[in-house]
Amino acid sequence: MQQNSNNTRHLKNERLKTIKPGYRGNKTIDGRFANGDELYTPGFEKVLRWQLSRNPQREQKQRDDYTPLVHKGTDFLHDDRDMLVWLGHASFFIRLNGLTFLTDPVLYDLPMVKRKVGLPCTPDQLRNIDFLLISHAHRDHLDKKSVRALHAQNPQVKALAPLRSGDLLRSIHPNLPYQEAGWFQKYDLVPDQVEVYFLPASHWHRRGLLDLNKVLWGSFVLKTPDLTLYFAGDTGLNNHFTEIEELLGPMDVCLMPVGAYKPSFLMQQSHLNPHEAVKAYNQLRGGIFVPMHYGTYDLSDEPPSEPVRLLEQLAASGVLQGLRIPAIGEPVLLQPLL
Repeated sequence: MQQNSNNTRHLKNERLKTIKPGYRGNKTIDGRFANGDELYTPGFEKVLRWQLSRNPQREQKQRDDYTPLVHKGTDFLHDDRDMLVWLGHASFFIRLNGLTFLTDPVLYDLPMVKRKVGLPCTPDQLRNIDFLLISHAHRDHLDKKSVRALHAQNPQVKALAPLRSGDLLRSIHPNLPYQEAGWFQKYDLVPDQVEVYFLPASHWHRRGLLDLNKVLWGSFVLKTPDLTLYFAGDTGLNNHFTEIEELLGPMDVCLMPVGAYKPSFLMQQSHLNPHEAVKAYNQLRGGIFVPMHYGTYDLSDEPPSEPVRLLEQLAASGVLQGLRIPAIGEPVLLQPLL
């Protein structure tokens, strides 16, 4: 850790490998993580403006009853092929080289927000999970009930998480092993057949009144000799996509957030709309594009079917290659890429 006189520090896990040459660690200012070099504080006045303004797509949204399809079953849990399976919102089951990962585990209703669509199986059927990948600690990405349910059925599971998330994880389950990483760091808890890196995202943190940006946020890359997979977490559009591609090469699979983008005055700095997600995917030189962060919870003003409709239009225009829109519970096999 390096400290300057103006309460600016750079933090990283000193035990872990840092893959960006010369990178000192994540910048904090007065104990709060910066988005790169600058602090980002979501303004309460923008939230108030949103609550007091009328959604121009209100009637369209009320008429839109879209929800993602759900393929029921547990076959994917017993299939040893490399695959990913969307579980809704930002939760994916991923199997690579015999290891299993579950991203941003949120399997139930959120506080004051009901889940609109079910799971392919019950949460207690999600077994043989090796690692939880936690991109950040917003409640729609890190849910206490979900983590506790997963740990009950997977006592061997470990969490790969951002810097300063340890206290929160211990409060969720004191027996959950975890490892924290800063941006551009490689976790060393993972067996050699899969490399896991924590990388930048343009976002922020808050779970309570007094913890604004006290815990880091980010994205993940999972890398084998044959395949590189990118999980974006939550992010706005920024220059980190180009930097990730330069460090780790083209992304064979990109799991990209495409929902919760309206109104743009509130959402633009921390979420991607479909056009921005495709721009980021092209900066990553992506192969397969799998959308997420839509259709599961009502968090914003856009009609629920709009993200899928826009992605299909972009694919038809040739701007987006490799679009896959799986149902919840539908395996996307990764073996053909090898």
